[in-house]
Amino acid sequence: MENSAKKVIMISGANRGIGRAITEKLLSENYRLSLGVRNPEQLPETLASAADTVLLCQEYDARNHDSAKTWIDATVKQFGRIDGLVNNAGILHATGLEDDEEDLLDDMWEVNAKAPLRLTRLAFPYLRKSGSGRIIDIISMSGKRVKGNLVGYSMSKFAAMAASDTARMQGWDDGIRVTAICPGYVRTDMTAEVKTFAQEKMSRPEDIAQIVNTLLLLPNESAVPEVMMNCVFETH
Repeated sequence: MENSAKKVIMISGANRGIGRAITEKLLSENYRLSLGVRNPEQLPETLASAADTVLLCQEYDARNHDSAKTWIDATVKQFGRIDGLVNNAGILHATGLEDDEEDLLDDMWEVNAKAPLRLTRLAFPYLRKSGSGRIIDIISMSGKRVKGNLVGYSMSKFAAMAASDTARMQGWDDGIRVTAICPGYVRTDMTAEVKTFAQEKMSRPEDIAQIVNTLLLLPNESAVPEVMMNCVFETH
């Protein structure tokens, strides 16, 4: 495959948690990165100090339709190409089956399901030109099965899986390879309030970053449609 120093990878939600770990790993592997973050001024110093020849930090709000195109256009303007997209940005509202909170359901649908689809759609023409375009969707085990009573979150993640599977089929003949990564509990801000499982026993963001790096290195002939990882044993 082409040298990673020439590859341009877009990462949403890149300033913390899983997104930050992926960003730091890919920077160390000499990729050129375009980061989509809600508050660029809050980017960690270790990332903000990177040269603009290898890193673009663009304001991106998953709830804003125009924001996606602005980010795509800024990436192409700076680097001239897009070779990969990591759909990582996501949110969690603890809405249960009998909760009447339509606004929270709509918010998760917008951020977890529609926003990554929007970015995928806009990036597709550039990923086709690459010949070995990559989309990596950071989804969740909650997009594979239901546990507990987080109905809105699970619904949005099942929808994200459907979009990921569709992109994998539609991009195949053009060399676009799409992988859904579905982790269980991960040691991030999102799981800080979990009372039923110790955070120190959760999967690490750095482990997901390592998987992302490996997926980007694989040739078109070795496609991985899905990666499930967990910190607890599940029978299904």
